Amino acid sequence: MQENVQSIALGQQLAAAAGMMLAMTVTHALGLTAATRFLGLRRERLEELHFGVHGLALMCGSGLFLLLLHTLEVAAFAGFYLAIGAMQTVEEALYYSASAYTTLGRTAEYFPDSWRLMSAIEALIGFLLISWSTAFIVSKANRLMPD
Repeated sequence: MQENVQSIALGQQLAAAAGMMLAMTVTHALGLTAATRFLGLRRERLEELHFGVHGLALMCGSGLFLLLLHTLEVAAFAGFYLAIGAMQTVEEALYYSASAYTTLGRTAEYFPDSWRLMSAIEALIGFLLISWSTAFIVSKANRLMPD
């Protein structure tokens, strides 16, 4: 019977992880699309600007936009942790989530064993999304650089 309970807990964690990965992928894709449209980061425009004051301002705006996007994603995980009762306060959930998402590695001894795999998966998701953001910024910055 104990083995069956562990299987269910593992299944729940994997299903929740898949759902969060899907939600974060959609959120991130929409966020990058919004950043491109809102900041005017289309290829043609960036190639015309080159790297100057306006280009630098666009890169700073992109950085702020990405910071907000990642903060939203951390908050989504924090909300999940609050919803399942793994964390008791918003501050605690945000701190734990940010630590896992950024792969800082801060562990919570009080995190329920039945959900601890979820925080490791959050670290993997965070790593992938931060990498995606890095590729986004590099691709935009390369468009500003003259040949």
